[in-house]
Parts: sequence; structure tokens; C-alpha cells
Amino acid sequence: MVKPLTVFFTAAILLCTANTHAAVLPARIFSDHMVLQRGLPVPIWGKADAGTMVTVQFADQTAKTQADPKGHWKVWIKPLKANRTGRELKVSSEKDSTLIHDVLVGEVWFAGGQSNMGYTVRGMARRLPEGKALADAADFNDIRYRKITEKNAPTPREDLTAGGWVACTPKTVHSFSGVGFVYARRLHLELKVPIGIIDCAWGGTPIEPYIPTEAFTGHPTLKKLAKLAKAGDFEAIKKMRGGTFVRSPAWLAGAIYNGRIAPIAPYAIRGAIWYQAESNCGTGEDPRDYAHKMRALINGWRNVWDRPNLPFYYVQLPQWRSYAWTYAREEQRRAMDVKNTGMAVTVDLDFHNDIHPPNKIDVGERLARWPLANVYSRKVHFSGPLYRSIKIKDSVIHVAFDHVGEGLMIGKAGEGRVTELKDGTLNGFEIADKTGAWHAAKADIQGESVVVKSAVVKEPVAVRYACRPQALKDRPWNLYNKATLPASPFCSDWSRMPYNPQLNLPAK
Repeated sequence: MVKPLTVFFTAAILLCTANTHAAVLPARIFSDHMVLQRGLPVPIWGKADAGTMVTVQFADQTAKTQADPKGHWKVWIKPLKANRTGRELKVSSEKDSTLIHDVLVGEVWFAGGQSNMGYTVRGMARRLPEGKALADAADFNDIRYRKITEKNAPTPREDLTAGGWVACTPKTVHSFSGVGFVYARRLHLELKVPIGIIDCAWGGTPIEPYIPTEAFTGHPTLKKLAKLAKAGDFEAIKKMRGGTFVRSPAWLAGAIYNGRIAPIAPYAIRGAIWYQAESNCGTGEDPRDYAHKMRALINGWRNVWDRPNLPFYYVQLPQWRSYAWTYAREEQRRAMDVKNTGMAVTVDLDFHNDIHPPNKIDVGERLARWPLANVYSRKVHFSGPLYRSIKIKDSVIHVAFDHVGEGLMIGKAGEGRVTELKDGTLNGFEIADKTGAWHAAKADIQGESVVVKSAVVKEPVAVRYACRPQALKDRPWNLYNKATLPASPFCSDWSRMPYNPQLNLPAK
């Protein structure tokens, strides 16, 4: 019989021996159950003793390199075909090796944002019968999820410290991002290939810490943010145009990027999804210039991944009581001028003044339409009506839209569905007179346009739609195309909506 003390010392010796010979290790983003991106060159990297010859083997491919003087190494696997059968990836040197098990090949998407991106399937299942049904049926071995939980950092980290990939089952799915899961589910059902989601969302955070420091260029607001972040001047950031309420160093420019994104870039991904802006338009915060921050985020990530056209799709904010959310939604709409981006509109989905609306089903489904159409060439409508232009004639404003599809309609939203109201009234339209005052207006669909007028405005100069924090409960914003996708809020002349911080207060 072996005595317990002997067993303890034997185990200790074996552990020390293992550590001594662990001369080659892949970065921690590479772990059991991961998904590798199909159709693109795949980088594999890690650490080893300086000068160590490293061999990586996967799917009948072998790549070799030598660790540099600092112990860094990287190889590239040639583009792979989708594969639903788990295989082993081997990283080895002359002395030792590491095996990564159950590796699939498919489509990988990177997800970022704050709490609404982080809002879990568990939360959705607790509050929505439809959410519970999806969770109970979530037996998808081909969907894999990797949550990044690293803290912020003043400079880019080399590697992660914890965590691993998880295969989707009815038990594990509850910890997944609700939006991320619904998005992955839709892609998987349509494409029939494995889907990987890497989620770096952090609740309550503004956009600035996700942007690489070097991307804070061009616009004066970006330059000032970078300067003040470097100085750690929380109060000055709060007071500036486009300022935010910085609660800790984690909220400073580049801080979350350094901790959560830098260690995994350039892991091969197809594209990115984003759901954030709440913490850039809260009480005492200024949403102006958010579009410039979005452009910096998109271009910054594209530079990091060396993918100038990396697909980037994001969620426009839903309804909420804050005046500033109106401005944030417009800033998000304007950020669509960046090529290869898209926006899922959600202002029609919640009327309960809930900063965490539980219906992430429609959000994820609408978001997934963008890549299905524009990345994977599926014949699906991917956008609701987007404002294009106006014509004013005889006190009437004619509004033209892009993405009309098969026509405009008045709709009614519900969890997972939108129904057409044949005899409904179009809500949410207002027109401005020459003094700048806004008036409720009557709006009617005529062909592919909306015709707007008011009996009290004889010389209208501008029109807006859904440009308030919330719709009235008995008059929901209800303009859709016949693909059941909602129109984005807009104002034809944004100069007629001057920003007033005094109105950026919660309703009493």
C-alpha cells in the first residue's frame, strides 16, 4: 500500500517535471472544442523557449517555425474546408507536445459590447417563454462559445489567463450571450457548418476602451480622448464634447482592447458583431461624436486583424427613457457610411422602459440577416427602410427610403414575429416649420414612399421619425418593409435637433 504522503510527493515531482518540459505552448485562445475559421489562412501562435523549433499539425497540414529570442512563435495553416468532425491539433517540439482536442472548422465571429451583448440565454429563458424554448432545444454540438473575461490593461497583453471553448448543449447554453447564441444558431441552421462565437462583452462599459489606442486619430474628439485617457483625467473626459462617465481605468481609451482583444488577435475570424452605446448616452453623458468612435472601433479592429473589409454588424439602441438615446441612435445610423457594415434596428421591440430588454431573439435574428445576405450570398432581406431623401411640394413632404424591398407596411411587433396591420395608422412622424418647432403629422404610405403633412404647418422644412426616447404606448413606431424589418429612426435635417444636455435625464 502506498502511503498518502508518498503519493503527494510523487504527484508534486510529476507536476514539476511537466512544467520543466512544457517548452512549447499555444496561446490560450487555442483550446479543446474550438472552431477554426474556414476559407482563410489560420494563424497559430504561442510561446516556447527561445530558439525552439515548433511544429504544428492539423488536418493533414504541417507547419514549422522557430521561436524568436523572446520566445514568440507563429505559423500559418492554409485555408481549411468546413468540418463538423472533431479533430486534434498538435503543437510540438523535440522535447514535448500539446494536443488540442475536438477542433471543428467553420465560421467564427467576434462579439463585443456591453451588458445587452453579454445578456445571457439564462436571463432570456427566465423572462420569455420563447427564450426558454430555444434554450431547452439548444442541442448544437456544432456551435461553440468562448467567453473572454480578462481585466483591463494599460498596455496590450500577450495572452489570456483563463477560460476555454464550450460546446453548446441545453445545459451549457445558459451562460452564452443571448444575442450571440441566436445569431450563431441562425447561421448554423442556414449554412450547415460549425459556428464559433468569441465574446468579449463587458457590462456597463462605453465604446472607448474597446478601441485600439492607435485608432484615436483624425477627429478632434478622438485625439482629445486619447490625450485625457493617457493623463487619467476622468473629470475632463466627462465634461468634454462626446464625453463619458469614466468610472475606473477599465473605462479609459484602449483599456479593454489591451486586456481582452489584443491577446487573441489575429485569431482568424469571419467578422464582428457589436451591441453597445448605452454607456455613451446615460445621464450626464454626451452621445455626440459617437459615430466617429464607431468608425475608429471598426477601422481599429480591421487594422489589428489586417482585414480592411472585415464585416462589422451592430445593433441600434432600442427605446429607453433617456433623451440622449435619440442622438445615439442617429449617430449609429450615420456610422453605416463605413463600407461593409450593417445595423439591426430594434426600436420596435420593447415598450417597458427596460434597459435590458429580454427579447434577444429578434435582435440576433435581425443581426444574422446581414451576413447571410452580404457575406454568404443568401437571398434574404437584411435591412428595414433607411432614410434616403425628401421632396417638399405644396406643404407635403415625400420621404424616400432605401431597402424598401417588396414594399412598405404598417406592422405590429411581438416576440419572434411582426404582423402587418392592413388598416393601421402610421405613427411617429413629425414635421418642422420655419421657426424650428416640431408638430405631430399625419403619415401615409404611397408606393415606396411615405407622405407626411400637418394641417398647422403650411411651409414644412424637415421631417423626422421616431426621434424621441420612447414611443407612446398606444402609438408604437410601426413603419416596416414587407420583410417585417423596421425602419430606423431619422431626421431629414439634424441641425434642427440641437443637443440639450438638460433633457438627458431619466423621466420621473
